[in-house]
Amino acid sequence: GILRGVCETLHQERSAYDWVGFYLAEGEKQELVLGPYVGARTEHTRIPFGKGICGQVALSKETLVVPDVAAEDNYLSCSTDVKSEIVIPIVVGDRFVAQIDIDSHSLGRFGTSDRSLLQKLALALAPHFA
Repeated sequence: GILRGVCETLHQERSAYDWVGFYLAEGEKQELVLGPYVGARTEHTRIPFGKGICGQVALSKETLVVPDVAAEDNYLSCSTDVKSEIVIPIVVGDRFVAQIDIDSHSLGRFGTSDRSLLQKLALALAPHFA
């Protein structure tokens, strides 16, 4: 589907976007459920809202850029290869519906141009979740 295509395109087109995936909100359960992704397998298929970087974004509905995951207390480690991360919420109206999660094996990989591109992408994808 479209989400899988987005993962593949970002993974190919952007250097050091080493893991690209979607987490979908399961609102009744207050959980994130792993959707399509490209990259190493992850055991984090369900994440409670509030837990880890992804869970924080589910509650705040704000983009979070983590230049160095080792410096985060609330980080859920997938792999020691991951050094930095960006998580972008997808919101319909005021309802958090999903997020784009991207990991990099480089420190400080995600800058303002990444944030800007990915936030535009999140806006463009929002209607698919409405």
